[in-house]
Amino acid sequence: MTAATDLFNAPAFCADLEVKGLITRDQAEIALTEHERRGGSIGDILVATGILTLDDLTAILASASSTEAIRLDDMVADAPALAMISKTLAQNFNVFPVSFSKSESVLVVAITSINDVVAMDQCRAAVPDTVKLAWRLASKADIRSAINRFYGYALSIDEILKGIRTGQAEALQAPQVGEDVFAHPIVRLIDALLADAVLENASDIHFEPEESFLRIRYRVDGVLRQVRVLHKQYWAAMTVRLKVLSNMDIAETRAPQDGRISMVIQGHDIDFRAAAQPTIHGENFVLRVLDRRKSIVPLNDMVLLPQNLATLRLMLARPYGIVLVTGPTGSGKTTTLYSVLNEMNTDEVNIMTLEDPVEYPMARIRQASASEGTKMSFAAGVRSMMRQDPDIILVGEIRDQDTAEMALRAAMTGHQVFSTLHANSAVLSIPRLIDMGIRTDMLTGNVIGIISQRLVRKLCKECKEPYEASDIERRILGVEDGDACTLYRAFGCPACKGIGYRGRSSIMELLRFDNGLDDLISRNARSTEITAYAKQHGFTTMAEDGLARVAAGTTSLEEVARVVDLTRIEVA
Repeated sequence: MTAATDLFNAPAFCADLEVKGLITRDQAEIALTEHERRGGSIGDILVATGILTLDDLTAILASASSTEAIRLDDMVADAPALAMISKTLAQNFNVFPVSFSKSESVLVVAITSINDVVAMDQCRAAVPDTVKLAWRLASKADIRSAINRFYGYALSIDEILKGIRTGQAEALQAPQVGEDVFAHPIVRLIDALLADAVLENASDIHFEPEESFLRIRYRVDGVLRQVRVLHKQYWAAMTVRLKVLSNMDIAETRAPQDGRISMVIQGHDIDFRAAAQPTIHGENFVLRVLDRRKSIVPLNDMVLLPQNLATLRLMLARPYGIVLVTGPTGSGKTTTLYSVLNEMNTDEVNIMTLEDPVEYPMARIRQASASEGTKMSFAAGVRSMMRQDPDIILVGEIRDQDTAEMALRAAMTGHQVFSTLHANSAVLSIPRLIDMGIRTDMLTGNVIGIISQRLVRKLCKECKEPYEASDIERRILGVEDGDACTLYRAFGCPACKGIGYRGRSSIMELLRFDNGLDDLISRNARSTEITAYAKQHGFTTMAEDGLARVAAGTTSLEEVARVVDLTRIEVA
């Protein structure tokens, strides 16, 4: 940090802010006068006098020191991190342990100034030599508040539940306004469950009340897994806490509600899309975990087949037209679209999206929600966006003829359009659009391509088990008799929690439209003719993509068969 941005050099600091237009000369004079009178940090003076907010000051210091800023007000406590830095050390040197990554052996610590070498040395001495330290900037008030909130309380799920059982009468009541919220065990229980789900790489969290118990399940790698069963008596207070976090009406129990939760978990911003549904045993809650770190993936990191990646880049090179992505719920359509938009997101283009709802805020992209609450349908939203001078348009989903026609008209008028559609394959998307009422002449020349995809679980590298393929498996894979064929199957180990799979990857089929395909569509050709033509020009089906992953040993044949119909493959 230079002298101009050093909090210990008050005149230079204020002068720098004045040059950057962040404060006026009069405000600088007031701050310096107060600094001479009170002493202390010039940053604290600027905040105390209302010239800057805490967030403004933290952002200024982070930018000046090339250090990431972090907010601690809605952070979820990380028990392993808190165990490494004592409360006394944290209080004496204004530091706070944010998160600890066991796999990378990195402890993230919030600090008020990157120049505070004494605090850094104390933290360095407190942790083992094998642990690396990563620094984040936060305001002194934020750090003090976090210290007071998190230290001294049970943080693990088992310890919290034990505390609830010891003081049931009070613990089972919803936290009251004005009390220390984090001191309430139900608050810590919800925080601990949300943090645990994120650490387990869950995509959804299910809270399912039954007659006498509450079932909690995580969806990990596309498969639901039960993680907890609690007594039903906890659920009333847990429901209230979830509704408060997601800005729902706590008094409404007979109608479905939607909401959103934003938290800092393991030092990262995590959003949860919440949905409450009344059932005969109480309200059912499902939280969709929205982690933008995992959902915006560079195209080169999507682990596509080389020919599919080349086809995708060729499709994106066309300056106008529509690209459709098809697949069921949870098949990675949003991830693919966001990755494409991120690739194209530059200062030279205006990108606008219409989604239901907006899942991941992105810089430079104008994002809007289409829903009943906003009184804006997809068709009306596209019509409105056309008057905003867009270059690239994303329509969250084509659900009806009006939306499809508006999206195609946008493509016809020189825009790149991206959208999703419910169809079982790329080829079958064409009759799906025709069934909606779209004329074939609107499709020809205006569709860039159709992407159909599914997500398959990857075999755990630590425990996958080799075996010799059976005769039927060899025929499915197209292996000649007598040739060696070793496949892999799930086994299970502590690294994958006994499941045998860790992580997911997408399998795709990309149907790129050209003059020949446009001609077939204009003649209302059958799907078999379109498929035959596409295969002659390099089209690879999802089944073929999946079988290639099986042959490479990254997934199992059983897993591919779970998401793709392999019965149509000729094995004779």
